[in-house]
Amino acid sequence: MTGFVETDRSAAVVVASTSAAAGTTVDRTGSLITEWLTEHGFETGEPQVVADGQPVRFAVDELLARGVQVVIITGGTGVSPDDQSPEMVAPLLDVQLPGIIEAIRRRGEASTPLSIITRGVAGFAGDCFVITLPGSTGGVKDGLAVLDPILEHLLTQRSGGTGHGPR
Repeated sequence: MTGFVETDRSAAVVVASTSAAAGTTVDRTGSLITEWLTEHGFETGEPQVVADGQPVRFAVDELLARGVQVVIITGGTGVSPDDQSPEMVAPLLDVQLPGIIEAIRRRGEASTPLSIITRGVAGFAGDCFVITLPGSTGGVKDGLAVLDPILEHLLTQRSGGTGHGPR
């Protein structure tokens, strides 16, 4: 895992893109997510770019074993045969939060009707919040806008706090 730093507020980004992993295209979403996470006080290394499918599962498994608090996967949420991020991540989740994905689709629908075909999952694997976002910059921006007002609350609640004031 290149550039990963363990701190009290650690996060990681996984880019699911067979073409970016092969070096035939350049990913533009991972850096957006990394920048957003940094602005929110998380230590994160460079995005890890992996091929679609099983490599996504391996990357997330490794990050969970390292104890990161947040994992954001971008890509692999469409309907092409290679798009398998939701299938790779869903079995890892102890608690699913489908409303977050629904909110991302609704937000995106204002810009493009194609947002409704994105598939995704969000939830907790242990104490780690994990979410799959689309592989487009617009989809990522929509996802981060939905997460912005709720991420801290989610992490506080999962750690035993109410998220409604001091414990």
